[in-house]
Amino acid sequence: MTKVGALRGLMKVMGYACVAIGLYHLLLGNAAIPGAASAGATVDSLGRFFGAIFAGYGVAWLRAARRSPIPVTAVHWLAGLMLLGGLGRILSIAADGWPHWFQLVLGAVELLLPPLFFWLAHPAGQPRRPADA
Repeated sequence: MTKVGALRGLMKVMGYACVAIGLYHLLLGNAAIPGAASAGATVDSLGRFFGAIFAGYGVAWLRAARRSPIPVTAVHWLAGLMLLGGLGRILSIAADGWPHWFQLVLGAVELLLPPLFFWLAHPAGQPRRPADA
């Protein structure tokens, strides 16, 4: 499999996973968040809103994966947003302490996958061009 094929496949997996996770949070609210079942209406509302946003993030991954050639700039933005989310989890640990263990697993994924996306988006010998969109 080529880097482009691996990138496209990983983008599709990421897209479908984000859509599914987003819809799960939209439909279940607090019940979808480990340890937050009794967090109240405000957190439930926030979680459902962010679920919809996360589903949209997944759709953006899917749309980018279906384009040919794959838009490098879109991959950079989408992977950068994921990395920013992982950094937000680190900030949360610094501010409020350790979350549920599953949040740590998600944070690791959010910190480890973006470098892979950045690497796969630039096959060997392909120049980096800011105009790729």
